[in-house]
Amino acid sequence: MKKTFVLPLLLAAAIPLGAMADDPGKHPAYLHALSDLRAAHTLIQSRPGGNAQVHADEQRALMYINDTISEIKRAAIDDGKNLDDHPPVDAKLDRPGQLHQAEDLLRKARTDIAREEDSGANTRGLRNRALVHLDKAIQATNQAIRDATGGR
Repeated sequence: MKKTFVLPLLLAAAIPLGAMADDPGKHPAYLHALSDLRAAHTLIQSRPGGNAQVHADEQRALMYINDTISEIKRAAIDDGKNLDDHPPVDAKLDRPGQLHQAEDLLRKARTDIAREEDSGANTRGLRNRALVHLDKAIQATNQAIRDATGGR
């Protein structure tokens, strides 16, 4: 009897939390962008070996990704988003082509961040700074790809 009473109560309590996480009101794509940024970071950071120049490019990309994450987190917090909500990553992650996969994820995150309507000057400034950092992360990742493939 307890289970039949508790389960519906738990489900009823969880629905508003889930609805809040996907609230289409303000910047829902920021949470998806954060997931993609984290995945791109992991792909670049866990990439095996490489020459010193590729490693330097990767370190620059990681720094810019971290800067982007910081800006987006601030924008999401300003909008009342739950940063503990981690939507699924948009892409399948595997070893081959990790830099290319990271670049794809960074571009998806850029699309998510850029399309958002802003609710105020503070959020708009955070978003614009995030886009500057993200563009630099994409450039550094592209340079790492060129250096890793000998310019091909």
